[in-house]
Amino acid sequence: MTVVVTTPTGQVGSRVVGLLLQAGVRPRVLVRDPARLAPGVRERVEVRRGDLTDADFVAGAMAGATAAFLVDPTPHTVGDPVGTSRRTGAGLARAVRENGVGRVVFLSSGGAELRHGAGHIDGLAAIEEQLDATGADVTHLRCGYFYPNLLLSLEELAAGELSTAGDPDRPQPWVDPRDIGEVAAARLLSGAWRGRVVQGVHGPEDLSWRQVARTLTVALGREIRLRVVSDDEVRAALGAAGLPPGAVEGIVGMTAGTRGLTPEPPRDVLTTTPTTLAGWAHARLRPLLDAR
Repeated sequence: MTVVVTTPTGQVGSRVVGLLLQAGVRPRVLVRDPARLAPGVRERVEVRRGDLTDADFVAGAMAGATAAFLVDPTPHTVGDPVGTSRRTGAGLARAVRENGVGRVVFLSSGGAELRHGAGHIDGLAAIEEQLDATGADVTHLRCGYFYPNLLLSLEELAAGELSTAGDPDRPQPWVDPRDIGEVAAARLLSGAWRGRVVQGVHGPEDLSWRQVARTLTVALGREIRLRVVSDDEVRAALGAAGLPPGAVEGIVGMTAGTRGLTPEPPRDVLTTTPTTLAGWAHARLRPLLDAR
């Protein structure tokens, strides 16, 4: 079998690559910079160098593939994030269709079920629909909030604070990207499923932002106070950082549009993954903060 992996140096893609190698599969990786592949990986994978926004490159690179792990690489900071994601998704869908790729696993997000009104997540919703139209068997991974997003808050965490525009008291799924990679690899390797599947990846438990602050207080060995900010405060901060208006609304919309969301599918044995926020924070965040 030939399995294509996009974004193989990313938080999820790198885990997918490692698990495929351990399963005895030599994946074909689509990567802009092969030098970023982990030591020992480069010589064990088939490398196709190019940009996922180049539809012709993607179509050629996926020739002969039987399965593919697809990720939208669009950064939140571009001026038209949803439109950029749609264009990238069109190229991915074209490659799947033209090459007759039979099995696809797509990294989506909670909130994509809304289809509209969730900021940049609307772009992932559009890609879900584009892939659904290819005729391939497709699993959409609707993931929770990534633990590593907290790495963007190192400065304020060092000062004992964590800010959010989210609902501070409503629990939501939080997840380790490595666990997402494990679910993705299992789906890629399994021939037991068919059609369109929506697979939640929700971490071990739903956590409110207040619970996250309390968990971090213990895991980091320092008090972390939660500060709730408004959407307009987030807009002002992002604008002051130089982001274009479309990027600002794409980021704000992801939080504003999913407030009160009940994830689809709901939490159950299939959507629950093992790595706890406390364990992740102690292993990943605490050393960074202790070194400051």
